[in-house]
Amino acid sequence: MPEETLQPCAYHVVRYQPNLIRDEWVNIGVLLFILEGRPGNGPGKGPGENPATGRVRQRWLEEPADYARLRRLHPAADEDLLLRIPAEFDRQFAGREMDGAAILEKFDETLSNALQLSPRKGLLARDPDAELERVFREQVEPVRETRRGAGEIRTRSDLRAQAADYFRSEKILRLMDRGVRVAEFTYPGDPMRIDFSYRRNGTRGFVHSVALGRDPGQAKLLAFTADAIRGRVDHAEFLAVTEREPARGNVRDQFVTGVLADKGIRVVPLAGLRKWAHDVAPVLKAG
Repeated sequence: MPEETLQPCAYHVVRYQPNLIRDEWVNIGVLLFILEGRPGNGPGKGPGENPATGRVRQRWLEEPADYARLRRLHPAADEDLLLRIPAEFDRQFAGREMDGAAILEKFDETLSNALQLSPRKGLLARDPDAELERVFREQVEPVRETRRGAGEIRTRSDLRAQAADYFRSEKILRLMDRGVRVAEFTYPGDPMRIDFSYRRNGTRGFVHSVALGRDPGQAKLLAFTADAIRGRVDHAEFLAVTEREPARGNVRDQFVTGVLADKGIRVVPLAGLRKWAHDVAPVLKAG
């Protein structure tokens, strides 16, 4: 693989260690820095000649269900605090995404004693966002049996990862924004992020995962957010990706589809997302 196609990156895993006496922790997030400069081979430096600057990407455990393992290990853990970390990260470092080292230093200083950063590790990536997902999946995301089987895709994390695979196979993932903050459309401090966003023919589109069986409340959040976005964006369209076709006889499924349909949000089961990606790919690539 030609060297110029690889982007130098570095990452830290964020750990939660509520009891400092016991050497036990739970990984809760990943901070990945896209470094400036060309790949380097200096001892102990990892890739990248200049780690002082670079864009930052983040990925966190974000759903209460993701903290099941944490609850087993530490029943008294402050989950509300942990779930607010992504919003706090955004609040402190908004507008400084290019200043990677300063972000890291400030973040490390403001972490509580229970939150720690793992040692920095370097890597070379063709697609930094894909590498962020890989590291998160391997080192942070709770392990599930036969996670990627079609019948086993149940959570928003599962849906989001499978959607990214479909978009990547159609070569449109690199044309999308990921983890789009909605605070600019709603209220400062809003922690929600929409999974994917794209632009085509003067329209801005948004794709978000809604797990019918796990978190139907996401439908209300997406509906509220869609209204707020349409108030700021002249032309916007929304797609909600579900793990299966909503069942007509299922009251909860009908609640989800009704809330979304009322706001003009199209529902596409995961089984139909590949075709949607294939159909929209030529327009995104042309743009």
